[in-house]
Amino acid sequence: MALCGGVGAMALPSELIVHIFSFLSDRDKLRASSVCSRWRECLFYPSLWTELKLRVGGGSNGGGSVPEHTPRLEFLMRKFGSFVRDLQLEFGPLEIYLGPLNGMERRMEPVENHSQLSDRSKEAINTYLDQVLCVLGCIRNNRNLQKLSLYGDTCVLPDEGILDSAYLNHVDQCGKKIKEIQQLIVEVLSNSRQMKWLSSAFMLGLVTPCTLASLSNYSAGSLEHLSLLDSQLPCLVYPVELERLVHLRSLALNFCDFTSETCRLLAGKHRVPLHRLSLILNGVALKAKPLDGTASEDDWKALVQQSANLRVYMMALDVCSQDLLRVLKPSIPLEKIHLDSYSTLVTDGNLELISQQYHKTLSHFVLMRDDSVFPDLSVNRNEDPLVLLAWRCVHLSVLVIHGYTVWSHNLVAISRLRGSSLKVLAVSEESIDFDPDQEVFFEGSPIHTLVKEVSLGLGRAWHPSMDSNLVLSEPTQHFHREVQSFSLGI
Repeated sequence: MALCGGVGAMALPSELIVHIFSFLSDRDKLRASSVCSRWRECLFYPSLWTELKLRVGGGSNGGGSVPEHTPRLEFLMRKFGSFVRDLQLEFGPLEIYLGPLNGMERRMEPVENHSQLSDRSKEAINTYLDQVLCVLGCIRNNRNLQKLSLYGDTCVLPDEGILDSAYLNHVDQCGKKIKEIQQLIVEVLSNSRQMKWLSSAFMLGLVTPCTLASLSNYSAGSLEHLSLLDSQLPCLVYPVELERLVHLRSLALNFCDFTSETCRLLAGKHRVPLHRLSLILNGVALKAKPLDGTASEDDWKALVQQSANLRVYMMALDVCSQDLLRVLKPSIPLEKIHLDSYSTLVTDGNLELISQQYHKTLSHFVLMRDDSVFPDLSVNRNEDPLVLLAWRCVHLSVLVIHGYTVWSHNLVAISRLRGSSLKVLAVSEESIDFDPDQEVFFEGSPIHTLVKEVSLGLGRAWHPSMDSNLVLSEPTQHFHREVQSFSLGI
């Protein structure tokens, strides 16, 4: 770049260079910093790094928290950890290999023999712990931190299990690193002065039932979003701690922790009305934490009366039909629901209930099943539950289906009912079936005719497709990211 009179770019004042660099992405800023010492000095100016978003480990092929990513993370956190205001990190996937198990009888159960952990898994856990220590150690004295969002993507291979601190204790002898991590998060929260957003989702070894108590009174008065989620069984958020958070506008919890007491507290007149509530329900957790103590219909009515603009997002993982019927209370202002399963089935009765109770509020409906069998929800093909849902739910804008049979003529009916207002219609090709009685009406290839008719109904080009990698293999990550977008801008 050249200026008038032949003066080069290096003659620009630092303030102007910093302003120009503010339009670069974080990745491009780091690349530009290697050009020269002047650029490096300007690029590490604090105002350019008030927001930092990183994904550590993983990648398209998985691989977990690998040691190669640690130096870069340490460099960034040393540079910016003391003054960054918006810190968003995703760790993972952290893949734990437990060795071959006999059959499926131990699926989703804690594994007692931790000697099954492979060397690769032990290295991944150690790297994960070191990276978490690095992050928390660098932000422990940051009093200006306003948004802290941490997500730990964890899974167990080959048979999934409840990944709890016992696995970490097997690698971290005497729990030295785990205790240090927990102490650091206490320091981060107690030193904070203007925290507005606090999110920790499935971060192993980080959050305990006592964590929220360490939040400073300053941040307790400013906090607007809280999300504390884990696969651990103990409750992480108690009403006594929520009572301090009078300006809370958005909350994400495990469904089993949303008790009657919690719901009644959030309905208090001295509080700011709640705008967003995200709940995740894992069918496995119901074995240890039944639904008996969760919010009743009367509790929901009281909350909605106090929070007139409340909208709810719910994800149900492997929840049986009977439990779904108990969970879906009529007064819930349900805007988004995601039903994801492996061994359980969603029934036509569940869909009928959803379409009848939430026809005024429902805008997003995701129905997923990870199995080779594609059950047919259309018991009576003249009254397909998915078509009825599209007809009744006048605000439906997102419909995602995989793992259940969707008849082609019903898909055409859905597209015509909602038209261009249905912004997303994602149906996997293997989920679509064609009724032999309808084939006489097709001209040429049935799939080409279907694509043409659905495209006409939606008013735009459409093709059967499904990017199912994220939704099926990492539902907790999908939930975490949906919560982020669901709660922003309230």
